[in-house]
Amino acid sequence: MTATSPYIRTGIVGLGNIGHHHADRLVELGVPLVGGMDVSEKACERFASRYDVETYTDHHALYDDVDAVVITTPNKFHEEYAVAAFERDLHVLLEKPLAHSIGSAERIAAAAANTDGTCTVGFNNRFLNAVKLLRDRIERGELGEVTHVEANYVRRRGVPGRGSWFTRREISGGGALIDLGVHAIDLSLYLLGYPDAEEVSGVTRSEFGSREDYAYLEMWGDDADSATFDVDDSASAFVRCADDRTISLEVAWATNRPPTHEFVVRGTEAAARFDLLTNDLTIHSAGAEGTDHLSDTTIETRENDTHADEQAAFFDSITDGRDGGSSIDEALTVQRVVDGIYRSSDGGRTVALGDR
Repeated sequence: MTATSPYIRTGIVGLGNIGHHHADRLVELGVPLVGGMDVSEKACERFASRYDVETYTDHHALYDDVDAVVITTPNKFHEEYAVAAFERDLHVLLEKPLAHSIGSAERIAAAAANTDGTCTVGFNNRFLNAVKLLRDRIERGELGEVTHVEANYVRRRGVPGRGSWFTRREISGGGALIDLGVHAIDLSLYLLGYPDAEEVSGVTRSEFGSREDYAYLEMWGDDADSATFDVDDSASAFVRCADDRTISLEVAWATNRPPTHEFVVRGTEAAARFDLLTNDLTIHSAGAEGTDHLSDTTIETRENDTHADEQAAFFDSITDGRDGGSSIDEALTVQRVVDGIYRSSDGGRTVALGDR
């Protein structure tokens, strides 16, 4: 971080688990955490006790005291808090996805276009050391022309607590696709150089989360008061982008297969495989020097805290204009792909992303 970054007074909107996760990292970075806001008085009391800061049940009161906010509310409420922050020219780190619906996402993007504040959307996997190293090699041309990404973000059993906001479409906007899939889509487009996404074909499924005999070993939030589950728990999709760049996507909260977080990035000179959880990275290539051969090069990098690195980049973008991570425009592209996949599944057809 830069020397001036710690003087940016920062607050948290949404004081649940992810709000605490971000607050811990703000403290570690030396950024002044001056307050938090949540509609739940209990959440406010818990946050105030842990961080010894003021808390509010109204976001306007918090916004009077800060220069920047980290918004970690359920998806449906992103628009209300982000737009209000943009209207005050505050700097915003908005947890993914951009919104719960394409209409809401577009309104957030319109507000962001008319603010003097900066905005980063929380696709923290961009900051994984393996991804940073791979992006550098792509930019230096070592993979040649990168044309396809195989993106997998698949859990064997990992449905969030049924009845929580994650499994209620009205609040979340969807299930595994909008929760895990947005990470995979953003990362794939990022490694392809963010080409225009032109059309999608996909199927979303709900096969496990609503079953009374859903078998699991552990589940976050399994003490939910109700068992509402009206979202997808898996999705398979194909995304076609400009210049014939393509993405094949598999995401799931629950499947009867081994879990995988493997991405394969294919280029004309080499390909790369990495794992989101283990940080493993392997470069695959072929050559005729000496004799025809295939090469697999394993690269080890240090594990890193991607949320902490994302926050550092966000504050650096405020102080000196450096790249802060995913932009609003990129996050809106991700939202359009997600919306297209849902429409493709509902209609049983390929969807051109320019159509609504």
